[in-house]
Amino acid sequence: MRGGRNNAGATSVFQCGDAGPSDGAQTADERFRLLAEEQLPRLYTIARRLIGDEAEDAVQDALLKAYRGFGRLQHASAGPAWLTSILVNVCRDRGRARARAPEEVSIDVVGEFSLYRKIADEDPFPYSDSLHLDFLAQFGPEDVRAVLARLPELYRVPLVLVYVDGFATKEVARLLDAPLGTVLARLHRGRKLFEHELWDYAETNGLLLEAAR
Repeated sequence: MRGGRNNAGATSVFQCGDAGPSDGAQTADERFRLLAEEQLPRLYTIARRLIGDEAEDAVQDALLKAYRGFGRLQHASAGPAWLTSILVNVCRDRGRARARAPEEVSIDVVGEFSLYRKIADEDPFPYSDSLHLDFLAQFGPEDVRAVLARLPELYRVPLVLVYVDGFATKEVARLLDAPLGTVLARLHRGRKLFEHELWDYAETNGLLLEAAR
């Protein structure tokens, strides 16, 4: 979905500055304040998915960095993506502080796992006419966030940016400063790992037992 990339209204935020000097032109501080207020809910949502309980601190750090570098932002339409790039880097830095090296996951670990087949084989809801949909219906927003938090940052970040916030893979490659092929590989492994963790989370937290009652 593309809802995460909120470019709407970006031009209005900068329209006075883009139009050139005038008596009513906004100051740089005012334009930054409007941009930050407009994007704050989206930034916090992204940070929450990427780094969990540290989201508020990460957003504050990102806004401080953005404020200091605001003069380098040349085009109004780039504002939301520019803030997102700064936030992603802040979240990654915080993740590196917790782990010295990114945690690679071998495709062999999850490569053979298929959530679709697993649900069909285990048949956790024997009276269901829509088995797979009923399985997914057991997960609320907090459950999904918990499953995402289980994934190594290496895979969680591109998954969130592409499948939750709607960035194109080329944009994510640019945001992460990684080759496109690397991002595609991480997305593939991340999807398989996410499926595996969904099932494990459902078993561990009794979602299958509660739904079968």
